Amino acid sequence: RRNIHQKKRKFEMGRPAVLCKIGAKRVRAVRCRGGNMKYRGLRIDAGNFAWGSENCTKKVRILDVVYNSTSNEFVRTKTLTKNSIVQIDAQPYLQWYMKKFGVDLRKKSKKGAKDAKDAKEAKDAKEEPEEKKNRHVIFKL
Repeated sequence: RRNIHQKKRKFEMGRPAVLCKIGAKRVRAVRCRGGNMKYRGLRIDAGNFAWGSENCTKKVRILDVVYNSTSNEFVRTKTLTKNSIVQIDAQPYLQWYMKKFGVDLRKKSKKGAKDAKDAKEAKDAKEEPEEKKNRHVIFKL
């Protein structure tokens, strides 16, 4: 007895992978089963990234693909996949940190400069009242 042959069905269809690159945003809509739409990202230049320890999420620019465990070619061609390690623009996080804690993360302080900074802050405190900070911010500093 011979097996029953079955033709290929539309619902079994697969599509080739679209390897998303870094560039100006380019998204294509693809019609799916039931008339639903999926959106294929062909190029993208920004994304939503979280700073986990600070519980802060911002939409920032993607600068470069640094590492991809799948293939070194993805790093060379700047292809974005789910497991890509990317370099992002830190400016929104720096601004958020400055606004919340009043500390500029770009400036590095030296060991000897700390005493001079405290003396300067004491002088400034006499001139103008210090703004109120909650306990979390005080302990963070």
